[in-house]
Amino acid sequence: MSPELGRIVLVVGVVLVIVGGLAALGVRLPFGRLPGDIAIEGERGGIYIPIVTMLVLSVVLTVLLNLFLRR
Repeated sequence: MSPELGRIVLVVGVVLVIVGGLAALGVRLPFGRLPGDIAIEGERGGIYIPIVTMLVLSVVLTVLLNLFLRR
């Protein structure tokens, strides 16, 4: 395993711990429930499918990783 990959895994882990801690405290993150996401409510519960949120997150992460990992 290269040192660069180790640093990337470490940073991703720290970010996940921070986001998980904020979620556990009940802090709402600034994304989610975008137009185009599917929310189906029924009598017994509901389902939420964040299609557009995942597309936006994928584009942002792709751009950031391409900027930082270019050789």
